[in-house]
Amino acid sequence: MHTAFDPDLIAVFVLAAFLGFQLIKRVSSLLHSPLMSLTNAIAAVAVVGAIIILGEENASPFAKTLGFIAVTAATVNLVSGFLITDRMLKMFKKGSPK
Repeated sequence: MHTAFDPDLIAVFVLAAFLGFQLIKRVSSLLHSPLMSLTNAIAAVAVVGAIIILGEENASPFAKTLGFIAVTAATVNLVSGFLITDRMLKMFKKGSPK
């Protein structure tokens, strides 16, 4: 069983955060719309994972607090990502005939 401060899990988290930052930083502006769709999918997976953590019987209060923060942050990211994607797609629709 992993503890909240398992060095292996912290190393994986730090590595994932670093690689994610490097990936996003180097993306061409032409690819931001497809990338937004991908990050929406990743945020949805994060929400599901955080809900699973919150539902664990043996989870520590620290893990439950982090799970709550993760659900909140990923949900905000998910909803705002869909709103931004919808707004961008509306920009490409042809105007109604007059």
